[in-house]
Amino acid sequence: MIVAGTCIGAGALGLPVLTGDAGFFPSLLLYLACWLTMACTGLLYLEICLWMGPEANILSMAGRFLGAVGKGVIWFVYLYLFYSLTVAYVVGSGGVVSGLMPMPHWLGILIFMLLFSPFVYFGPRAVDRANGLLVGGLGIAYAAFIAVGLTHVNPLFLERLEWSKMWLAAPVVLTSFGYQGTLPTLVDYLRRNPSSVRKAIWIGTSLPLIGYVIWEWLILGIVPPEGLQKALQLGQTAIIPLKEAVASRWVFVIGQFFAFFALTSSYLGVTLGMRDFLADGFKVKKTISGRLFLCLLIFVPAFVISLTDPRLFLLALKYGGGVGGVLLLGILPVMLVWIGRYRHQLESVYRMKGGRLSLILLACVVLGMLALSVVGDFK
Repeated sequence: MIVAGTCIGAGALGLPVLTGDAGFFPSLLLYLACWLTMACTGLLYLEICLWMGPEANILSMAGRFLGAVGKGVIWFVYLYLFYSLTVAYVVGSGGVVSGLMPMPHWLGILIFMLLFSPFVYFGPRAVDRANGLLVGGLGIAYAAFIAVGLTHVNPLFLERLEWSKMWLAAPVVLTSFGYQGTLPTLVDYLRRNPSSVRKAIWIGTSLPLIGYVIWEWLILGIVPPEGLQKALQLGQTAIIPLKEAVASRWVFVIGQFFAFFALTSSYLGVTLGMRDFLADGFKVKKTISGRLFLCLLIFVPAFVISLTDPRLFLLALKYGGGVGGVLLLGILPVMLVWIGRYRHQLESVYRMKGGRLSLILLACVVLGMLALSVVGDFK
């Protein structure tokens, strides 16, 4: 539930907007490639976690294998990525809360953070239980949305094929399968059992893949291409053009509930991983005062930044989460495993199959997606 809940977040709401120009079938291919890539990099992080001691985090991993300079770079990239994601989640969630109950956007953000940040303070057990309920609510809202939305799908909207444009959203799609920041916590939570963690990765990432594909099919089949292009220009979630495309109020209301559950489950998973990262980096013990200090470090800056621009949702996802996610969740584990295996000759009770070839292929895929996205944005 933590893996699936962390994956299914702001990305689900932004992906149909970012991939709308490419069309459904090019987006489907991109989803499959990103899912497989991120499942494999998660397995690499599992291998690294088993080399490290309990309570180790990505920062400790970077310090051990990349030295002081590498550790400093990872500090910056990690904070850049996870603050960007947290900002995207609170901006999107504030919009959902203020959409369901008339209130200013900033107040919706504040209410959301006050209600759900305490789960992160109490730790993985509280987040696991909350995510179980949230993912359950997500499934109910999702099923209801499919049932109501099916009758509004226009097959002609799904015939769009712009293969060259599918790479523009590649970094964001990769990050939408991001859960690796929670793996150090999960490995300890599952008593460092490789089999249990592998199951959590494969099942936890497969659920979002299925959900993303059906969600993409519905949104791209209901909202005309010009509606998605307008949403992209305004930095909106997929729910806003949905409201304009369908006369039925129920489609929008159910979509809002789906957005709420998706954003909240991912918000909890991402900020839980960030809490443990900061605890590792600052060597803060998880006492009552220590956990409070860590939560303030996470939530106060995110709240302040989220008030600066209501369009931050897609901007934070694409330029913060997308690029930062590729570097931290895609490239870094390949580098660390290569150094650990072939320079330090480390052994573990678990090793991902494929040897050097699998690591080289993963690096090429991730760097290729990032390069194509950058070139596409430049054009």
